[in-house]
Amino acid sequence: MRTVTLSYPMPAETAAQWAQPQVTALGQFDGLHRGHASVITSAVALARKQGVPAAVMTFHPHPKDVMGKGDYDGYLTPAKDKQELLAGMGVDILYVIEFNEQLSRVSPQDFVSVMLLPLHIVTAVIGFDFRFGYMGEGDADMLRELGDGVMNVETVPPFLLEGEKVSSSGIRKSLQNGDLTLANAWFGRCYHLRGVVGHGEKRGRTIGFPTANLQLEDLYVIPAKGVYAVRVFYKEDVLYGVMNVGVKPTFHEGMIAPSFEVHLFDFAGDIYEEELRVELVSFIRPERKFESIDALISQIAADAETAKKLLGYHS
Repeated sequence: MRTVTLSYPMPAETAAQWAQPQVTALGQFDGLHRGHASVITSAVALARKQGVPAAVMTFHPHPKDVMGKGDYDGYLTPAKDKQELLAGMGVDILYVIEFNEQLSRVSPQDFVSVMLLPLHIVTAVIGFDFRFGYMGEGDADMLRELGDGVMNVETVPPFLLEGEKVSSSGIRKSLQNGDLTLANAWFGRCYHLRGVVGHGEKRGRTIGFPTANLQLEDLYVIPAKGVYAVRVFYKEDVLYGVMNVGVKPTFHEGMIAPSFEVHLFDFAGDIYEEELRVELVSFIRPERKFESIDALISQIAADAETAKKLLGYHS
């Protein structure tokens, strides 16, 4: 998959370089959940049928981040994760348009004439609620009209699970409320965090549960504080463990920024400065303060056993 960074207005030489008959899915696609996947797989299938490249056009940073509006509080799927997932879905070209205040003021007409038509997109595939242009003025009907018979538009209906529309906002709320089961069902995969192992307080090793202090490498949506059963991808290895997301109230008062401490089962390697991708498989319990260190140790041991059962892990 080729990743192409675009800016508005698109220079003629850039358009000339990438202009070719292609089917392109349009959208922000933060989360790449099952609803987004239905749009993208529809575009890929149509592209294969027509014998042309399958493309995705999205925006970065998130428009809500730039405009400071809505319930935006981090990425469900940061750029690196998005690229990996899209490549696995058979996408040939990923167009990433730099979103800024100038682009936010562009009319739907100018967006289509400057950013879409010059690429020779034969079919644009969009979700049923896709909006574009200044103040979200553009919708599917306008996109079809502006395509002027040169660019067709296919609209994909909402993706429903048990009668509810799968949405990024719903996933955010589920993660923050500790409903990981619903979030993962809507994702169609386990939510994950990616980061580099840094030096923490090294308290875990003194109580028999050494932990890797994960320092997130992007602005992820932070899940509810608590303990999770996790699957960890380290280089070519798949490891299992338990992760605490929180402020460690047994040891600290007044901390606000959460830490991400991962205890890996039956692992003793040196992974400082190494990258880990941590999949949140199950939510075990909320974070709480313990009356004593012994009570905390006992609970951590119980959490580890619970996690092993949930993960089907055997030493």
